[in-house]
Amino acid sequence: MNCWVKISRQKTGNQTFFGAWIAAFLLIAVPMVEAAPTALGERGGWSGLYDPSGKALTSFHAALRQAENGTGQARIVIYGASHTASDTYSGTLRRMLQSRFGDAGHGFVLPARPWRSYRHADVNIDSTLTWWGDWIGKSNTRLDGLYGLAGVSVATASKSDYASVFTTEDNVHGQKVSRFELYYLIQPGGGTMDIRVDGRLVKRVETAGLTTKTGYYLHEVPDGKHRLDIYPQGDGEVRIFGVAMDRMVSGVIVDTLGINGARAEAQLKWNEELWADQIQRRDPDLVVLAYGTNECGDDCDSIDVYKENLREVLRRFKRAVPRASCLLIGPSDRPIRDSGLITARPRQAQIVETQKIVSKEFRCGFFDLVAFMGGETSMATWVAEGLASTDHIHLTSEGYDRMAEAVYETLLQGYDGLVRNPSHDAVPTSIAP
Repeated sequence: MNCWVKISRQKTGNQTFFGAWIAAFLLIAVPMVEAAPTALGERGGWSGLYDPSGKALTSFHAALRQAENGTGQARIVIYGASHTASDTYSGTLRRMLQSRFGDAGHGFVLPARPWRSYRHADVNIDSTLTWWGDWIGKSNTRLDGLYGLAGVSVATASKSDYASVFTTEDNVHGQKVSRFELYYLIQPGGGTMDIRVDGRLVKRVETAGLTTKTGYYLHEVPDGKHRLDIYPQGDGEVRIFGVAMDRMVSGVIVDTLGINGARAEAQLKWNEELWADQIQRRDPDLVVLAYGTNECGDDCDSIDVYKENLREVLRRFKRAVPRASCLLIGPSDRPIRDSGLITARPRQAQIVETQKIVSKEFRCGFFDLVAFMGGETSMATWVAEGLASTDHIHLTSEGYDRMAEAVYETLLQGYDGLVRNPSHDAVPTSIAP
């Protein structure tokens, strides 16, 4: 049985589990080498956004309209596991939305790498590799709940460490910023850090305080190419949650907040007061939760426990940012591979159905990623066509691009009077005045 050890070790999305005993549960069995090609969504019956209320994206669409009219911003936060952590599909989605509705900045990013592969599209990150990263699921993390907006913090007490974020040079997107806002922890015994912008010292930030809470430092610059550097002074721990890189123009901002190996229930271990203060400051118009792939392999908790944990995660969002629209993106297809066969994972269908039920309860939209891929065991087709990795869990860059295009279309369903038809082509319908 595959059980997630929730604190003592980190389980990444690269882990797979084999065993002959699984054969007793097999509902589908096809040779891995003989997977027949399937048109995307054809066998899975994907039909775009699931939204029984018809109002799941109302708030987001209103913000999009302002962005498109040049009178405001539309802000998105995307939480998830390794699919999201790489900022691959979310980076493509950011580019697509900003190309149409305007580029209001990159959004939230950690200035030091909590893990070595940490990256974001269209922004540069430079830091020493000795910052200490904390998040739920890491084997030796601090269990204090103080992880902030992204569920991740980085810390150091060494004067030899530094962290930097700066705009891109050649990319179409990410070339401009007009606001850097640093999110950090105020705590007893906290150290100081020098903040430099474009090489100039602009502030010495003190993080010591009698109580533990979030501190913010905002620095505005002329809209353009800029760099922010953080230099701890070695007089106490400096703990950072991230930097928001925004522009004071109309458009879209996408905060990518993924953690490798994450599960939605990890958010219940985050200090709610600290997290809520930070997400309220980001003031999102849309919250996206893209979890489930890792949960498909968890057999220790009943599906009822999973359902109640997911409900509580959504309750937290409703308490913190009740105005925001919400969308759940279901797990990608994660089949079992054993002895040359690829078979459906029994818990996967339960996870998908549970997310669909809970999304309806909370008036959120639901995007069925398994159905979009073509249904159960469709991962074999994606691997064969170069759209997914041979680990049968993660996608390739081409696969993530396809996912981004589908999510983009889903987010705009109803915005321009667009609905989905069985061929997945958006078609116009009449728009109410």
